[in-house]
Amino acid sequence: MRGAAEGFLDTWLVTGGAGFIGCHFVRLALAETGARIVVLDKLTYAGTLENLAGVRKDPRFEFVLGDIADAGTVARVLETHRPRFLVNFAAESHVDRSIDGPRAFVVTNVLGCFELLEASRRYLDTLSEGDRERFRFLHVSTDEVFGALGPSGAFSETTAYAPNSPYAATKAGADHLVRAYHATYGLPTLVTNCSNNYGPHQFPEKLIPLAILNAHEARPIPIYGDGLYVRDWLHVEDHGRALLAVLERGAPGATYVVGGDNERTNLEVADRICELLESLVPAAKNEAMRAKGLSSYRELQHYVTDRRGHDRRYAIDATRLRTELGWSPQWDFDGGLTQTVRWYLDNGAWVRSVQDTSRYERERLGLSSRESRA
Repeated sequence: MRGAAEGFLDTWLVTGGAGFIGCHFVRLALAETGARIVVLDKLTYAGTLENLAGVRKDPRFEFVLGDIADAGTVARVLETHRPRFLVNFAAESHVDRSIDGPRAFVVTNVLGCFELLEASRRYLDTLSEGDRERFRFLHVSTDEVFGALGPSGAFSETTAYAPNSPYAATKAGADHLVRAYHATYGLPTLVTNCSNNYGPHQFPEKLIPLAILNAHEARPIPIYGDGLYVRDWLHVEDHGRALLAVLERGAPGATYVVGGDNERTNLEVADRICELLESLVPAAKNEAMRAKGLSSYRELQHYVTDRRGHDRRYAIDATRLRTELGWSPQWDFDGGLTQTVRWYLDNGAWVRSVQDTSRYERERLGLSSRESRA
């Protein structure tokens, strides 16, 4: 795969490539392969061209504004660009928003995936036998489709699905469609289910960027429930390298789970963010903290009403990915979190831009079931 190929073989279509995980994958693919990357993105609140600022001048990059749930748009993009790979990141992804308004999640995560599959099935029929064998449809999913774990054990590729949030249910539905299109139509699909990602460019509704930004501004750091919910944290760059390995060496029809082997409670994550901020911007020198008479970032931690249907623990057993495809994470959690905290402190313009564009002021979401808030 390394190095440019002829014809359609060197083009990859990346849907949702202006979002958090997608933009990191795009940069990685451009840096480490000879591929031409076409991004198809609707540019919703969590997707912005600012996430792709570093690659938009690359002659191998092209952006297409469009919705994966629009069948005509998807068909035209495939016909025009003739990709070897289709990598689907496009999704509504915040659990709290899915509680407030699940419809958008059904439309993008289920119907959108369906339209991609249908268009890919028809596109495959236009290819030569050799090109059909090289085509791959990679669907990027989540470990939340598996539901909650007890105090021990880990998710693997054979774990049964048991989604507990509207978000997780729509991702599970899409996973099942992808599997069915492989079994029924022979579409050469791949599915990955990843643990919680973190790193630069993540929209500040998620725990880590929200805690960093709120603490730096002396605003409350919300801790859901008792704060002891456990997640396996995966640096977004490690996730991107896992996806490259799956594209290069994964078996069509296979599923691979991706985890960082970094289990932490939400409270542990918040505590470490406070410690890192203290080392980088001591509370005593932070004007916002001084104005509120606070001497420690931990004083900002505030327990709030728990999320409905909150899964207690996630963990990933990535043995298959390690042994079959030779992947392993490169970031340890402390190093990755330090890098992430520094990035948010150094990129205030990006934070202001995405918040202003989305009209999001880091308010609590997921307390209402009213669909009008979708």
